[in-house]
Amino acid sequence: MLCQECGKRPASLHFTKIVGGEKTEFHICESCAREKGEGIPGTTNGFSIHSLLSGLLDFEPSGGASGAGPGYQAKGQTIRCDNCGLTYAQFSKMGRFGCSKCYSQFGDKLDPILKRVHGNAVHVGKVPKRSGTRIKLKREIESLRRELHERIEREEFENAAQIRDRIRELERSVAEG
Repeated sequence: MLCQECGKRPASLHFTKIVGGEKTEFHICESCAREKGEGIPGTTNGFSIHSLLSGLLDFEPSGGASGAGPGYQAKGQTIRCDNCGLTYAQFSKMGRFGCSKCYSQFGDKLDPILKRVHGNAVHVGKVPKRSGTRIKLKREIESLRRELHERIEREEFENAAQIRDRIRELERSVAEG
């Protein structure tokens, strides 16, 4: 499929806009998207990816909040990065951090957002096939331990014993490897 903007390059970005039940699709190439400055075509208000992030932050710029969402701040309380001086309100409007220290400064507000967007607040990434067997085993052990605790809480002791035995087996193979 060719880009709808230039008609020359293959479209690599695909957007679907649904307004009032009417569906519109846009297909553009990377170059045209870069020229538009990350703006999404077909939007009259200059909606950008950063606006999308700002919407996920559930922040109201007036200082108040409709509820105790992630962007909630009491009057007079402002969270500010000690390193660059960026406030949480500024971050929520821009959708970008000012420096690497902002991650730790705004961390407690980011965890719920990351869980909502990605399903988890911790990035696990991919493990190399050749050298990653030990890491994979450790991750499997962690997963089995969580499952073990769940089984114990539900009083499924027979299943819990099987999981316990599997954990011991994996721990032995990690220690040997």
